[in-house]
Amino acid sequence: MQEENKKFNSITLPAAIVIAAAIIAVAIIIAFKPATKASSNDTAKATGSAVQGQAINIRAVTGTDHIFGNPNAPIKIVEYSDPSCPYCRIFTPYIEKVMDTYGATGTVAWVYRSFPLDKPDPNGNILHKNAGHESQAIECAGVVGGNDKLWIFLRRLYEVTPSVTGQTPNGLDQKQLPVIAKFAGLDVKAFNSCLDSGSMKDKVEADYIDGVNAGINGTPFNVFVLSSPAPAGVDQVLTTLIVKMRLPTDTLYVSNDRMKIAMSGAMPYDVMKTIIDAILAK
Repeated sequence: MQEENKKFNSITLPAAIVIAAAIIAVAIIIAFKPATKASSNDTAKATGSAVQGQAINIRAVTGTDHIFGNPNAPIKIVEYSDPSCPYCRIFTPYIEKVMDTYGATGTVAWVYRSFPLDKPDPNGNILHKNAGHESQAIECAGVVGGNDKLWIFLRRLYEVTPSVTGQTPNGLDQKQLPVIAKFAGLDVKAFNSCLDSGSMKDKVEADYIDGVNAGINGTPFNVFVLSSPAPAGVDQVLTTLIVKMRLPTDTLYVSNDRMKIAMSGAMPYDVMKTIIDAILAK
């Protein structure tokens, strides 16, 4: 199940908190599949140009973020992700390949932010009940072991977490979190203490509210944050991808100031490479 991702808009923090639970009620918030079939109207719109002209209001990337790669990279891919999301799991190897290709040269950095889908809908149903706890575990990995250990923990978590299905409705057995911590080389006792304390809950919630304020309503959702405006050729590249993959027009779009590009869904490596190459072609 899926639906076009809603346009970004800025809302106040109180409003964000109010609607946070409401947006989870939409079943499609699980994630966006790698390719979404667009309506004929969407495809017709896409033959003109990629969607542009809206703000992408995420907070600025700073040293407090979890950054893999060069913190001064001209392209930073900010991922809003849910540890229990099956499509986030699918996406992780794709962005890892991006980092293998462009991270080594310092051209692209990967920034991780939490967007756990663990809020109850109006009927009390919770999509990924362990996602918030797992997001806190990622934060604790950073507290205990630093940035390098956090990324080892994060990648291992996505590697071993089963999809939330009828057979595994709860996803990852939470008893595996200390096992993953040990794999990452963390002090397991300190990790457990951090996780049990709930001290990272506010940090995870802040990431989530930041995403809600930006209009994000599904995972994975990525924003390419640029050091200089996107060249004009990017628009045609995005349009071509939208038409070729039959995507809704608001799956890929450029911000009104041309300093950001939004990408919803577990887009494969080739799509990201095409976008990055278009950004770099000046």
